[in-house]
Amino acid sequence: MSKARILEKHDDDVVIVSAIRTAITKARKGGFKDTQPELLLSHVLRAVYTQSGLDPALIEDISVGNVLPAGGGASAARMAALHAGIPYTASLNTVNRQCSSGLTSVNQIANQIRAGEIDIGIGAGVESMTMGYGPAGVPAEYSEEVLSNPLAADCLIPMGFTSENVATDYNISRADQDAFAAASFQKAAAASKAGKFKAEILPITARVVDPKTEKTVEVLVDADDGIREGVTAESLAKLKPAFSKTGSTHAGNASQVSDGAAAVLLARRSTAKRLGLPVLGKFVGAATVGVPPRIMGVGPAYAIPRVLEKTGLSTADVDFYEINEAFASQALYSVRELGLPAEKVNPHGGAIALGHPLGCTGARQIATGLNIAKQYGQLERAAWVPDPNMVPARCTISQPPSAETDLPPHVQDQYMRYLPLRVNDRKRLTGTALKERSS
Repeated sequence: MSKARILEKHDDDVVIVSAIRTAITKARKGGFKDTQPELLLSHVLRAVYTQSGLDPALIEDISVGNVLPAGGGASAARMAALHAGIPYTASLNTVNRQCSSGLTSVNQIANQIRAGEIDIGIGAGVESMTMGYGPAGVPAEYSEEVLSNPLAADCLIPMGFTSENVATDYNISRADQDAFAAASFQKAAAASKAGKFKAEILPITARVVDPKTEKTVEVLVDADDGIREGVTAESLAKLKPAFSKTGSTHAGNASQVSDGAAAVLLARRSTAKRLGLPVLGKFVGAATVGVPPRIMGVGPAYAIPRVLEKTGLSTADVDFYEINEAFASQALYSVRELGLPAEKVNPHGGAIALGHPLGCTGARQIATGLNIAKQYGQLERAAWVPDPNMVPARCTISQPPSAETDLPPHVQDQYMRYLPLRVNDRKRLTGTALKERSS
C-alpha cells in the first residue's frame, strides 16, 4: 500500500467526521478543577455530533477511554452520553489501556465500522486527575505469587523511575531532555499565541470554587492553561531531579497532571456521503506492541515501524508525528531511534507543555493532529506511549487536501508521575524483590 493509494477514497473507508476537545487544564488548580469528568465528557460528546449536523439517533456505539473512573465502571460515561442528548439506543463502553486509552477507543470504533457491525460511532476519552488521581486508586496489596515473576513486578515500577531507566539505558542526557522539553513549551506557546488551537478546542463555561473565599464563579475555559512562555533549556536546568538526586527527570521535562476530554466521530464513507456529513480524514490503520515494563516509554520506537509496515509507508512518507510526551527521555529516545527530523515531531508541542489527562490524551492527539493536517494539508500519524503495564496503540490518519475537508471552525506545577504505591510495595520493589532477582 503506497501513500497515493492511502489517499484514495472508497465507499468502505472509515472516515473521521469531526473531532473536538476541551482545553487542558491543570489538575487541582486549573479551570476544570471543580468540574466532574462526566460533565466534561458530555460537553465534547454533544459538540462532536452537533458541529457536523448529525442526528444523534444515528450514533450506534460509543467507546470512552478513562483510566481513573469513579466507581470503576462505565456508569459515569453512560450518564454523560445521555446528558449529551444521545439516545439510550446507542451502546457504550469504557476502555482502560492506560495512557493510550483514547486512541484505543477510536481504534475500537473504527474496527467495528470495518467489520460491518456499525456505520457511525464515537471514540472519546476523559480524565479528571483532580478527582481521580492519587492513593485511593491503589490496591491494598498485590499477589505475592504474581509478583514473583520479575516482569510482573516491574509493572509496579513508578513511571518516573521508568523514565530514569530509559535515560540511563539509552544515554539520554539531562541537557538533551531539557532541550526537548523547552522546545515543546516553545512550540505550544507559539501555536497558542497564533490561535492555532482554537479550531480544536470547545469553549466551556465552568464553575470554579475560589479556595480562599469558597465562592463559586463562572469562568470561560477556552485555552490550555499549562502552556508557559519563556521556557528555555537553561531555565529547566535549574530544576531539581524528582526521583533521585542523580536523576534527570523533573517537573519541567515530564508531562503535567491535567483535566480534559476529547471526542472523535467516525463513520463509513458511504454513510457520511449519504448523510451529507463533512470528512476530516481517513482512518488508515493501527498497531500495538508491548515493551518491557521497566522502560515502558520506548513503545513508539517499535509500534511506529509496525504500523508503517502494515500500511506500506516509510517514515519519510509521513508529514508529521504526534508522539506523546509522557517524559522527555522516552519521547526523545523514540525520535532518535526512528531517525525522525525534529521539525516533524509534535509541531504544536506535546504533553509536557499542554498537559496529559490520561484517558483523554489519545483522542486529544487526533483532534490536534487533524487540526494541524487541515492547516497544512498533510498526512498525519498519531503515536502514543502507555503506562508500564500496558501496550501502546497506534493510529494512522490520512488528510487529503480537498473541499471535502472544509469543516467550519467550531464556535510547574504538577506533572505525570505515578499512582503512589504503598510504602511496603515500594520497599518490595526497591529492596527485597530486586535483591532476590539478582541473586
